Amino acid sequence: MTESTSHAPPDVDRLLDARDLETLKGVLAAMPQSDVASLLAERSEADQVILFRLLDKDRAIEVFEQLDVDQQRRLLEGFTEERAREVIASLDPDDRARLLDELPAKVAKRLLQALPPAAREATATLLGYPEQTAGRIMTPEYVDLRATMTAGEALARIRAIGLDRETIYTCFVVDATRHLLGTVSLKDLVLAPPGALVAGLMTPNPVSARTEDDQEEVARLLSRHDLLAVPILDREGRLVGIVTVDDVVDVLEAEATEDIYRMGAVETGDASYFRAGIGSAVRQRIGWLLLLLATNTLTSQIISSQADLLTVSVVLAAFIPLLTASGGNVGAQSSTVVIRGLAVQELSWKRAPATLLREGAVGLLIGLALGALAFGWAAWLSGSLAVAAVVGGTLVVVTTLASLTGTLLPLVFARLGLDPALMSTPFITTVVDVVGVLLYFAMARVVLERLH
Repeated sequence: MTESTSHAPPDVDRLLDARDLETLKGVLAAMPQSDVASLLAERSEADQVILFRLLDKDRAIEVFEQLDVDQQRRLLEGFTEERAREVIASLDPDDRARLLDELPAKVAKRLLQALPPAAREATATLLGYPEQTAGRIMTPEYVDLRATMTAGEALARIRAIGLDRETIYTCFVVDATRHLLGTVSLKDLVLAPPGALVAGLMTPNPVSARTEDDQEEVARLLSRHDLLAVPILDREGRLVGIVTVDDVVDVLEAEATEDIYRMGAVETGDASYFRAGIGSAVRQRIGWLLLLLATNTLTSQIISSQADLLTVSVVLAAFIPLLTASGGNVGAQSSTVVIRGLAVQELSWKRAPATLLREGAVGLLIGLALGALAFGWAAWLSGSLAVAAVVGGTLVVVTTLASLTGTLLPLVFARLGLDPALMSTPFITTVVDVVGVLLYFAMARVVLERLH
């Protein structure tokens, strides 16, 4: 859930402190559900339980479903066993499965066993699918119709079952064995003559996904085809559930968060980074940093091995930070745009050669501009055109290579079926640092030895 400024009326805190629960109940009843959810997220766990208990049953469930899973879990910990079972049973199957999946195994099993048989079976089915797949996030609560129904009969069925369904705006037409035939919108059913057959109103062969498909791919399907819901089929092609827009919003947020963390060389954890303890935050960040520290020792070794060259021209050391920082920044820019392009499917391995040529040209032009500036700066600072030529020339080469490296590595990882976000900014920067220092001293040795 996105954090925001407080949506609560100014007297909520005063009412909480005074425990004026009757007045507070009226205040909460007048607030939009989203504002109540934000209010809960901003309060302590003890106050969350108090506020939640002041909501009527239906409104409480609607507010609960708007909280993120971590907030739901913490709120449940303050409930009695009976209240926890009541809340869990009232959730939609997909929301229930998502929450139970985050609870300790013993607690989840106990709550699952306490559900009514139908709800328990539906939830257990969803939990049986692999994590991060369409089957895990879908809901079995959809409106199914038959092709032989009339529009009037279809609307009567929607009125009969629609209240408990995830969405009624898109209905799914199936045969006797639940194989998907098509989809029909509520708008088309309402505007059609009552006697018109659903078969004539439906869109045949709709876009669909399989239960084992990655949840991120399903999110892309919804976005690419501008759909309200995607039907999910099992291995036999039978309709077993749907994934709706509100389901994939959570997926996209989670995937974006994971990619951002990885691009910053932070290991993703089960809980929010800012709600995790200090020890957990350190563990999430230190793994990559230790690896990068070990890699950066190569840079130190390279510099140490060039002691004789630095003795001849000590001013060379002054420009090492300039070269490594510039190369790292260019590589980070390239990797960022490529990872983003892969994430939204603007790029693919087929376009790798063209992308490399383009980013290589961009890196070269940037390098020429930066190299010219660095040449002038180095000439003024060192008083040596030879040193200036080494600095400017190295910067051109390093910038070009950094752009190519930042482009190629994410593409290679995507080709291998790995997450391209693993080619994080710190990793690219470290690689470019090592290569840049090697090139710098190699070029300096060639130029300065010829002059001497």
